[in-house]
Amino acid sequence: MKKIVVLSGAGISAESGIKTFRDADGLWNNYRIEEVASPAAWARHPQLVLDFYNMRRKQLYEVEPNAAHFGLAKMEEDFDVEIVTQNVDDLHERAGSTNVLHLHGEIKKVRSTLDPDIVFTLDGWELKLGDLCPKGSQLRPHIVWFGEEVSNIMVAGTIVRNADILVVIGTSLQVYPAAGLFHHAHQDIPKFLIDPNAEPDPYVRNLSVIRENATVGVQQLLEQLRSTKYEVRS
Repeated sequence: MKKIVVLSGAGISAESGIKTFRDADGLWNNYRIEEVASPAAWARHPQLVLDFYNMRRKQLYEVEPNAAHFGLAKMEEDFDVEIVTQNVDDLHERAGSTNVLHLHGEIKKVRSTLDPDIVFTLDGWELKLGDLCPKGSQLRPHIVWFGEEVSNIMVAGTIVRNADILVVIGTSLQVYPAAGLFHHAHQDIPKFLIDPNAEPDPYVRNLSVIRENATVGVQQLLEQLRSTKYEVRS
């Protein structure tokens, strides 16, 4: 069974109604993302940081996976699928994908500020000052903030290197270190880029561009992958 590796980003969740930083609420128009998503922000204004992530977490409970998420989950019927996502939502998992690596953390989870290995799923959407881990330290969002190490990046690189087929969807791959993952793939494997504004890159071998949003693009991808060229089960 061929291994498909999917690199996913914000574009796939946007079609479920996940709002961006600027769209989330008028309040956030007065802040740069670093002011609510960095260790320095947490040290200065922990309540502001908690408010920001509580809003995002609450919103996540109000949306559902879309056809693109379900389409990627359906691929597991014919392929060994691994998803490496820059998203912190759980829409891939809720759609049925069973092998998802989160580069930037998971918004429904919280962790200890004393021991980063103490991580668990929050009960509900609201994290408050005074919510403590078993060791007595304040809990924080289980998110990789600006200035923090992306601990899963080496694991992600290994996953991409083992791909037989690489799919990029919903991300411009302009932000490092995630942007470097594309170049870990073997140059001769089939690669698919799903993006309504994408252009072919003459320097990338075997790249097929699907100029559609995620929901339409994943359906077109499924149709291409079902061809005999990829030797999938009927």
